[in-house]
Amino acid sequence: MKNYPEILDAFALPEGERTAVPFGNGHINSTFMVRISGTEKQYILQRINSYVFIHPKDVMENIQRVTGFLRGKIAEAGGNPDRETITLVPSRTGEACAEDAEGQVWRVMLFVPDTFSPELPDNLDILEECGGAFGRFARLLDDFPASSLHETIHAFHDTPARLSQLEDAARQDPCGRLKDVQEEMAFARGCAAETRVLTDALAAGKLPLRVTHNDTKVNNVLLDRNTEKAVCVIDLDTVMPGLLAYDFGDAIRVGACSAAEDEQNLDLIHLEMPKYRAFARGFLSQLKGMLSRDELLSLEAGARIMTLENGLRFLADHLKGDVYFKIHRPGQNLDRARAQFALFRDMEKHSEEMKAILLELYEG
Repeated sequence: MKNYPEILDAFALPEGERTAVPFGNGHINSTFMVRISGTEKQYILQRINSYVFIHPKDVMENIQRVTGFLRGKIAEAGGNPDRETITLVPSRTGEACAEDAEGQVWRVMLFVPDTFSPELPDNLDILEECGGAFGRFARLLDDFPASSLHETIHAFHDTPARLSQLEDAARQDPCGRLKDVQEEMAFARGCAAETRVLTDALAAGKLPLRVTHNDTKVNNVLLDRNTEKAVCVIDLDTVMPGLLAYDFGDAIRVGACSAAEDEQNLDLIHLEMPKYRAFARGFLSQLKGMLSRDELLSLEAGARIMTLENGLRFLADHLKGDVYFKIHRPGQNLDRARAQFALFRDMEKHSEEMKAILLELYEG
């Protein structure tokens, strides 16, 4: 009897006895660790969630093109591409993925040994390393033609569209919850001009379109288990065209907040400036000479707007009946929205300080 999914036979893997066991704690894709007798290499097998990514082959084409480009840049610099970026194992027909009998799309990647993913660290050195990893990712892809990539999730960071989606949810009010969130709705509507800051700057040609990761949580960086130095950026499913401010901002939203995403005591929620500075120091250390002043200062706006955007999304999902973001208790998405709005308000208070830190770190 086989002790691994049959789809493994579709990939160009070494011969030998194979085992596959569930791996990691991700919520989007089904993931397995694969071991093969006769080789020390280990592999990651994943089924791509076609509910979240309705065009999984577009996702894989983006990843294949971006990692191929990264591998060339890493090799030119004398690095190790197998360790410093994702290595896709092709199917036996040379594709980046393979379909099973049910039409599900799978991929195989080389496992990067002796590494770990940090979880919301208080350690400022680790935050700086993660910032450096995402900054290096942006630098290596600086001359990649971003507009040629697929938009794998439509209007993912179109913040005005997120406000429109919230208004749609409020008009429909399928669960009768609108009457209890009037204060939150008034706040969201009052931020309409703020939602357009980045999209208007892009449309006006003030900010360049770049290859962006779009899920810059610190646990999407692998660190060396012995040195705690950054090795590579992982989870490239949301790689697509975007703004550098999206990646910086989303990382700050999560990594430099003083409280949990669903904290109910709003007095506990604020931006932790030492964490902001640490991540920014690492991020900007990789980007010297690459950014205009407009793009540099857009990073501060990115932190605020990504926080606001997620608040809009959480509130809309609460109104719709918690259909997208999983909840573990009633009202959790409303708590998440309130927490994001509280963090956004605190960021507004520190806006000038945040900009000053960016200028100091980049120009100093």
